[in-house]
Amino acid sequence: MAGKLTAAQGTGILLVTANVGSLFEDPENLQKTWLREFYQAVHTYRPHFLALHCQEVGGKNYEASMSHVDSFVKELLSSDTMKDYNRARVYLDKNYKSQEHFTALGSFYFIHESLKNLHQFDFKAKKFKKLAGKETYSETLESTPTMEKEKFPQDYFPECKWSRKGFIRTRWALPDCAFDLVNIHLFHDASNLVAWEKSPSVYSGTRQKALGFVLDRITDQRYEKVPYFVFGDFNFRLDSKRVIENLCSSATMQMVRTADTNELDKLIFRESDNDRKVVLQLEKKLFSYVNQDVFRENNGTPLLEYDKELSVFKDRLHELEISFPPSYPYSEDSNQGKQYMNTRCPAWCDRILLSASARDLILKPESEEKSVVYDNIGPNVCMGDHKPVFLSFRVTAGAGKSCQRGEMIFCEAPL
Repeated sequence: MAGKLTAAQGTGILLVTANVGSLFEDPENLQKTWLREFYQAVHTYRPHFLALHCQEVGGKNYEASMSHVDSFVKELLSSDTMKDYNRARVYLDKNYKSQEHFTALGSFYFIHESLKNLHQFDFKAKKFKKLAGKETYSETLESTPTMEKEKFPQDYFPECKWSRKGFIRTRWALPDCAFDLVNIHLFHDASNLVAWEKSPSVYSGTRQKALGFVLDRITDQRYEKVPYFVFGDFNFRLDSKRVIENLCSSATMQMVRTADTNELDKLIFRESDNDRKVVLQLEKKLFSYVNQDVFRENNGTPLLEYDKELSVFKDRLHELEISFPPSYPYSEDSNQGKQYMNTRCPAWCDRILLSASARDLILKPESEEKSVVYDNIGPNVCMGDHKPVFLSFRVTAGAGKSCQRGEMIFCEAPL
């Protein structure tokens, strides 16, 4: 599948992030489409090392969906498309009975048979170990030494109510560089009305605090510092107040309050003339804008000026240029591949972010066009409410020479 490795070619790496909650609500239709598109991406980019970070594994009705999760994992591990990936590691957080630990994260790693020298880090033993076979971990994640999992502290959660938010970290080594892969799920916007109140929103501040927590954890003094890739559902949103001011610049605003408590119930923006046509109606879980094309034309990229949440971390995290449409919230109707739901303002929630040293690992040969690709999967079909986002690149021999690799000497086998 991935072809024979050569020194000039380098190691092909494909990183994918996907909030898969929708797939377990409609496994017959959505899951089959999702897997087909995912396999197509694998076939197109032919990675030697493939990392798939999933969030909301099991969907909303987790107890009822457990069997669907198991069949999803079995399909990924045994499909014809993945048959040349003879080693795999799967980490599934399935313990929904433990509120203080449950994150519903799933991290999947597949290694092609032609990639001989890939090692995985044992955080307990503090050394790299060679991989063999296919292993799935789910019941014993808290004590699994080849990964770290943490849920955010309870006081980070809005109103201190537990939800499925946290991160999973693994560490990998190619012959001359090591790197961390972090699966992350940050807090969502609970109410469009609250998000609209001020710029930046209160939710933006909560996500900023949680992301800072993750970055501090993966760069603390417990282990050698290595390049890192953080990819998952960051739930980053456009600056609601500013984007609504832009979309409704010539409209008049009407506030509707509840009769009993006088709380703000909805905002209605109407054109000043044209029979006072409604441009936007905003409620707690409604974002009904008159012209969805604004989020699709030019892939919605003119709206990136309102995508501000990453700027706080500009010294610690980097991202390649976004050229795909907002990844959320797509319709879950299997016939509506490009339609957004009228629940939230479309935004780039699903991202792949890099440390400065990780960015330096990525090969950009002048002779090879599109050697680095940052895009979404399944742009024209329904993939659930989130479109998966991927980054494809190659790491060449010697690419990691500038990385700090002090702990590489503790490997069980020579790299």
